[in-house]
Amino acid sequence: MELQNTKNWYDKVYKIALILPIIALIFSIFYLYNFTQKTGDIISKDVTLTGGTTITVFGEDADLKKIQADLKTEFPDLRVREISDILTGKSSGFSLTTKAEVDKIKPALETSLGYALTDENSSIEFSGASLSSGFYAQLKYALILSFILMAIVVFAIFRDFVPSFIVVLAAFADIVMTIAVVNLLGIQLSSAGIIAFLMLIGYSVDTDILLTTRLIRKTAGGSVNQRIYDAFKTGMTMTLTSIAAIAVSLILIYNFSGALRQIFTILLIGLGFDIFNTWISNASLLKWHMEAKKK
Repeated sequence: MELQNTKNWYDKVYKIALILPIIALIFSIFYLYNFTQKTGDIISKDVTLTGGTTITVFGEDADLKKIQADLKTEFPDLRVREISDILTGKSSGFSLTTKAEVDKIKPALETSLGYALTDENSSIEFSGASLSSGFYAQLKYALILSFILMAIVVFAIFRDFVPSFIVVLAAFADIVMTIAVVNLLGIQLSSAGIIAFLMLIGYSVDTDILLTTRLIRKTAGGSVNQRIYDAFKTGMTMTLTSIAAIAVSLILIYNFSGALRQIFTILLIGLGFDIFNTWISNASLLKWHMEAKKK
């Protein structure tokens, strides 16, 4: 009796539940459109993708608040991050990034610190705007190409337009919603962040393919609801295991590696949306498709 009630409940709400992901996707697309109109790009980029200077200063006595107060007016895009020792957790210096050239930011930073920067107490990296923009273009094309290839593989596997389109749509929604949240959080994407989105494409389609395979294969037994439930148990185990591993890693390296912190943060956001899009939108659309085929 309880199983029958559960079945009746899901049969009544699965179409209504589609309203949530539709609203979220429309909001994300609308927000990214406005963001692109204001900034000229769909994401906010750091100096690794726009060109600029990164200065790493070694030492434990730097006053980061004073440095930001001294330099923020002249360099409004300035970002300062503390660096900690991975073993002891103690501060071992700081990293500073800005789009300004070395000959402008270095003297200003030396004035704020009160001492000269040398090869012994600092390291300086500069990348030109043309080189960084070319690198960003290559990463962007790689991301687009990987998504297209993923879509081709999905269509080749299922050989059915509707389920294949639903899988690709869910992966697309994961990426779009994640980019929107990353922008809302004010995260400036580095090359590591673009790589995280490449990884997210793989994570996104895993559970979608699992669900779709369980539902449409002819040898699968049980009702549509039962197959969705079986796929849900396996898929949620996979996703929650990944989330737990990434969350622990993020906590451990949070103050030690900006690149890894950005990768893990993007993956956590993306996996959260993957749960939302797979088990609400994808499952509901596939169930709707299966019920329509029966009729």
